[in-house]
Amino acid sequence: MGALMTLDLPADSPMLGLPWIITFGPLGDLDEWEPVVCGPYERPHALALAEAVVAEEQLMAVVEPLLPALSADEIRSEIAAAQVAAEDEARQVEGADLYGDFEDVIDEELDAAADEAGHGEPAEPPDEAEVRAGFTRIAALLTAK
Repeated sequence: MGALMTLDLPADSPMLGLPWIITFGPLGDLDEWEPVVCGPYERPHALALAEAVVAEEQLMAVVEPLLPALSADEIRSEIAAAQVAAEDEARQVEGADLYGDFEDVIDEELDAAADEAGHGEPAEPPDEAEVRAGFTRIAALLTAK
């Protein structure tokens, strides 16, 4: 069984409505091959497809939103926001070291979240018609921007 990583977003996040991509890559350092990027998909389809693949293979799947930027300035703005977020996270990590091991707290939170989510069977992946219908909705979303 492989691993699936994605963003934990609140139910009202506008990112949930964006197109999503899946990047499949090796799970460990022993395998070396170029990652395979698939999509765009609607988020539920991306998650279900990624789950179906990693359930049977020793792979890592990263499911993330695809940000449809229309200009270089929009891309620069997204990069700047990501850099600021990374700096904020680094400050939080530095501050957390004063009160204990930050990594232990994160591990406990991840374990608790995994227990809440349950360990049932992976979601049934969408069939080809469902994925194609999702492509149509994504195309409409992208052309409406």
